[in-house]
Amino acid sequence: MAKTAYPEAKNPLILRFHRLMDAFAKSDDERDFYLDRIEGFLLFIDLDKSQEELDTLEKEFLNHGDRYFLIPKMTFYESKKFMEGFVNEKVYDIDTKEKLLEIIQSKEARENFLEFIYDHLNELEKWQQFYVERSRIRIIEWLRSHQIQFVFEEDLDFTKGLIEKLKKNLFDSKVSRDVSAAREAIGIKCKTYYSNEALNPRPKRGRPPKQVAKVELEPQVTVDIYTTVPASTRHFLFSPEITSAADVTFSSRYDSEAELLASLRGSARVKVDEKLQALSERLESLRHISSRLADLKEVGPGGEGKLIRAAVTLEEETEEVEEKKGIMEVVKGFLPKKRGKAKPSPAEDKEVKETVRKAKTVTPIKRKKRGKS
Repeated sequence: MAKTAYPEAKNPLILRFHRLMDAFAKSDDERDFYLDRIEGFLLFIDLDKSQEELDTLEKEFLNHGDRYFLIPKMTFYESKKFMEGFVNEKVYDIDTKEKLLEIIQSKEARENFLEFIYDHLNELEKWQQFYVERSRIRIIEWLRSHQIQFVFEEDLDFTKGLIEKLKKNLFDSKVSRDVSAAREAIGIKCKTYYSNEALNPRPKRGRPPKQVAKVELEPQVTVDIYTTVPASTRHFLFSPEITSAADVTFSSRYDSEAELLASLRGSARVKVDEKLQALSERLESLRHISSRLADLKEVGPGGEGKLIRAAVTLEEETEEVEEKKGIMEVVKGFLPKKRGKAKPSPAEDKEVKETVRKAKTVTPIKRKKRGKS
C-alpha cells in the first residue's frame, strides 16, 4: 500500500456527534463502519450492495487504507459495561436494581434491558442522559487515540451558513474574514476535547441558576459538504439525518428508537406509548375539573356557597346520628341483660300441673231439701 499525499485541512474537522454515536452503537460483528480522517465522512459497509461495488471498495481500502479508521465494535463486554454502570450509578430502588442486574446476566440482555427501561418512565430519562454522556466520552477517547483534530457540530454556536462555509473551504488557505475568525474559534474549541475535563466532566459549583422556562428550539442541520470523496466509496456513505440523541437507540436489533417503540407497542406488556398515555390521563383529569366548574356556574349566583353549606349541614347531621348511635351501643354493652325464668324440669312441671288441677276441682255443695209443711 503506497502512501498517498492527501490535502491538509486548515481547521479541525466538523463531525456530527449524533451520527458518530449511532455508528458506534450499530458497529458489531456483522456491520463495519469507517471514519475518513481527511474530511470526516462516515462509511457503512453494506453487504447487500452488488459484488462489483464491494470489489471496488476493497481496492480502495487496499490502495488508501491509511485514510480510513475502523470504528470499534460494540462487544458484549462493552454493552454490559454500559448497563452495569447505569444500574450501579443511577438506579436507587433496590428491587429495580436487582431486576436489572438479573436481566443483564440473561440472554438477549440488551433488548430485555431496554424493554424494562421503557416500561419505567422514571428510569428511562436517566438512562437516556447516562447513555449520551458515556457515549460522548467513549467517542472522544477513540478520536484522541487517533490524534484527530475535531469539534462536534452540535457544540458550535455558529449560524448554519457559517458552518457550511467552513466545510466548503476546508482546504482553502485564503478565506473571508468571517471564516477566518470562525477557524480561530473552533481551533480553541478543539483544545477542550483534549483536556482532562472532556473525559471526566465535573458538576458545576456554586449557586444553581434560576429556573427559566425551557424554550424548545428546532435543531439546525447543515448540509454535508465533502470534496474529496472517492467515487468507489460514494455508495457506502453513512449520512442519516439525526437531530437528537433520543433518536439513537442502544438496541442491537432495531436501527432507530421509532422502530424500538413500535415493537414495544406490539408486545403483550406494552400496548401503548407510556408518554402518550400519561398525557391523555392528565387531559382527562383537566376535563373532569372543568366539567365540575361548569356545574357550579349553572347553579347561579351564590349557588356555590349554598352547595357548600348544604354539604356541611348534611355532614354534621350524619355525624350527630352516628355519634348517638355509637353512644347507645356503648351503654347497651354495659347494661345487665334481662334474666329469664328458669325452665322447670319435666317432673316438676308434671307436679305443678297436678296441683293446679286439684286446686281447680270444686266439690259441689249439696243442699238439704225442705219438707212440706
